[in-house]
Amino acid sequence: ARGSAAGSIVAYWLGITPVDPLSNGLIFERFLNPGRVSMPDIDLDFPDDRRAEMIEYAVQKYGKENVAQIITFGTLGARAAVRDVGRVMDIPLPEVDRIAKMIPSIPGKPISIREALDQVPELRELYETTPYVRQLLDTAMQLEGVARHASTHAAGVVITDLPLVEYCPLHRPTKEQGSGGAEDRKGRAGEERGGEEEEAPGEAILSVVTQWPMEDLEAIGLLKVDFLGLSTLTIVRRACDLIRERHGVALDLNSIPLDDPAIYELLSRGDVTGIFQVEGAGFRRALQEMRPTRYDHIVAALALYRPGPMEYIPTYIRRMHGEEPVEYRHPALEPILGETYGIIVFQEQIIRIATDLAGYEPGEADTIRKAVGKKKKEALLAHRLQFVEGCVARGIPREVAEGIFDDIEYFARYGFNKSHACAYAALTCRTAYLKAHYPVEYMTALLTVERNNTEKVGELVNECRRMGIEVLPPSVNASRLEFTVEDRPGGPAIRFGLGAIKNVGDGPIEAILTARGDRPFQDLADFCRRVDLRLINRRALEGLIRAGALDDFGPRARLLAAMDRMTSLSEHVHQARQIGQLTLFDGYTGVQPEDNEALLAGLESVPEAPYREILEWEKELAGTYLSEHP
Repeated sequence: ARGSAAGSIVAYWLGITPVDPLSNGLIFERFLNPGRVSMPDIDLDFPDDRRAEMIEYAVQKYGKENVAQIITFGTLGARAAVRDVGRVMDIPLPEVDRIAKMIPSIPGKPISIREALDQVPELRELYETTPYVRQLLDTAMQLEGVARHASTHAAGVVITDLPLVEYCPLHRPTKEQGSGGAEDRKGRAGEERGGEEEEAPGEAILSVVTQWPMEDLEAIGLLKVDFLGLSTLTIVRRACDLIRERHGVALDLNSIPLDDPAIYELLSRGDVTGIFQVEGAGFRRALQEMRPTRYDHIVAALALYRPGPMEYIPTYIRRMHGEEPVEYRHPALEPILGETYGIIVFQEQIIRIATDLAGYEPGEADTIRKAVGKKKKEALLAHRLQFVEGCVARGIPREVAEGIFDDIEYFARYGFNKSHACAYAALTCRTAYLKAHYPVEYMTALLTVERNNTEKVGELVNECRRMGIEVLPPSVNASRLEFTVEDRPGGPAIRFGLGAIKNVGDGPIEAILTARGDRPFQDLADFCRRVDLRLINRRALEGLIRAGALDDFGPRARLLAAMDRMTSLSEHVHQARQIGQLTLFDGYTGVQPEDNEALLAGLESVPEAPYREILEWEKELAGTYLSEHP
């Protein structure tokens, strides 16, 4: 679990949250306090490949009629509304696209057409001088925020005491309504939906979803549970399984230490590819400059590396390394802000400043953060008066108290939930530990989980090569569906998984693996006789050949030319086997099976594809060059 629930020691002792709230200075009132109007919830992350099991468990425990997923509605944003109206008005698409792109697109901060007209002079001029543009934008403004399509909430499941039909109408999702993966919840671009939704569509695992969205369900008092799928948990589990098999070391998410120096050496080098939450050039630079040595440095880095507080990263780093003095407006702030070198980074620090310096109750102190976040002027004025008077009553000069509240008002806009940062920083450090100590196993697990993302697979294979880990090409005789570790004279290597080849799919691969069993295919004819190629469509077979998975049987161009013969032989053999026309020696009655030479007869003159073309095939189908870099 993550989020503010990490501040609960009960949740920690029950094993729900992974972080000790006492040693990390977390505050229970950030999770639950008397002033909280809405019920608190605990965000639970599950391995993404087992999320469906958890939902199925909920169905079995509470009843099929009492459990459903939740509908969400994708809404038209500014750009999408302009494009839709432009199509109806029959305005040329390039012109519509030009106008739409004048509207700023900022992730997480959608801008309306009205705001764009105020902020973009060029768009305003076009609006005022061109009649059809005025009509286009006026019409689009009326459509902004209108629901465009229904989808399934990425994580939410509603559970009730009575059958759901007693509380709300239900809906049967169509196939198009959400086929998103588990960790897509942050979102498909949002340009089409305008960025209003933070979550991408989830997979419709149950046969029904509610017709009412999450906010309406909570308003009538129903219980929503978030079953969040996190692929990193799957990666860690798979890596630990490989480590146990290969080294006899029993590790799991809770037993991986957070104080191992190798973790911080790896992060300080900027070796962040495949590490949870810190991938990317910007974070790599920040960690290289920070040179973290402790877990709490990573907690602070995750909280600071966001729009707004990011500008304080250089100050944090300079103070951390003693290059700039740490200053406090009052000595009473040092116990609270010492861990972040005088910078307010966490929401919990705001709560402690209000309680320790101004005498607030913890639950009352959390309302300052909420008042700032919602820009409630009257509430802010009341809090300023209460805070300053409380500080003065405890011996703090009025002007100092005013300055401290100014800091709170500024930083509260960006302050991060430390409970959440602690939970995620623990996962960051644990993935770094696995990469530092068991790089082959960790990268194998990472490649397996990412195998459906061709571009990511390419990045990870390149990372393996940078780390000195050999990645062996795919082979129908050696590969499995997933990436595997092979011990070789020069050290362990990773065998490319057949499941990572684009356009193939798990079904055809399972057919090949089942036919192979524990006996490699001797030649092309043996492959065709044992594998029912009727189960492998032509596109999949072609993809396997182009990616090099059948290189054991001959040059790729020749194999591509022999595809019709291969499928014909396989079809004849398996049809005959189905109707019982094979002898004990697995041959046709009265007909000799075609041998390998016959399959390739007459194709000797087919020239092998140019080397560069072969590399292009590999890059397209596997995300990387498997033979060598051009």
